[in-house]
Amino acid sequence: MSKYKTVIWPKVILFGDSITQFSFQANGWGAEIADKLARKCDVVNRGLSGYNSRWAKIVLPRLINSPNSADNIAAVTVFFGANDCALEDKNPQQHIPLQEYSENLKEITRLLASAGVSADRVIFITPPPIHEPAWEKECILKGCPLNRHNSAAGQYAQACVQAASQCGTDVLDLWTLMQKDGQDYTVYLSDGLHLSQKGNQFVSQHLWELLESRVADLPFILPYWGDVDTKSPESSLLCNQ
Repeated sequence: MSKYKTVIWPKVILFGDSITQFSFQANGWGAEIADKLARKCDVVNRGLSGYNSRWAKIVLPRLINSPNSADNIAAVTVFFGANDCALEDKNPQQHIPLQEYSENLKEITRLLASAGVSADRVIFITPPPIHEPAWEKECILKGCPLNRHNSAAGQYAQACVQAASQCGTDVLDLWTLMQKDGQDYTVYLSDGLHLSQKGNQFVSQHLWELLESRVADLPFILPYWGDVDTKSPESSLLCNQ
């Protein structure tokens, strides 16, 4: 057994659906956050494509470690709603009723708290807006009718904001921000639902504004190379910092 202290990286966990799963692709918002936190924090992608909040609350206990490790979790993003808001008559498999969606977000917060992750370390992210003409083309290619409406996504975004207020978490309201002042939100979407490169940049920028305060005090892990004692590197590299 080593007499030296194991180096433990703090974690930021990204929990969500496909928009989170795809966030580690080139220029993805998750990759951008991970790059900002290199040598300070591990950014862990727990995006589950196609999942809704009902399934999320079921699997969450399998994804979060015991309370002993919760101190190492600097933040958790919870990014669901884009599938929950699917129209019930067109996509019943993914659709979750609005009230249940809200309750599921609250339950996710409770589950995180029971694992030792307090609400002040949790950031909800609302679904982004939906560009129906573009998404309808994707649906037709898959042999189905348009199964999401932007107005419905807005209702779920509002419910997410309200749940955050009730739970004491932060929230990034993408649905509102991307449409603010009548701007062309379609530039943020690649297919009417998922994020384009500009959309990824938008999420990264606005999420960092919320994350930065939670990770600002994290130290640079292991010595800067120029500070390593070349005559006795062990004295620099094996110190219990």
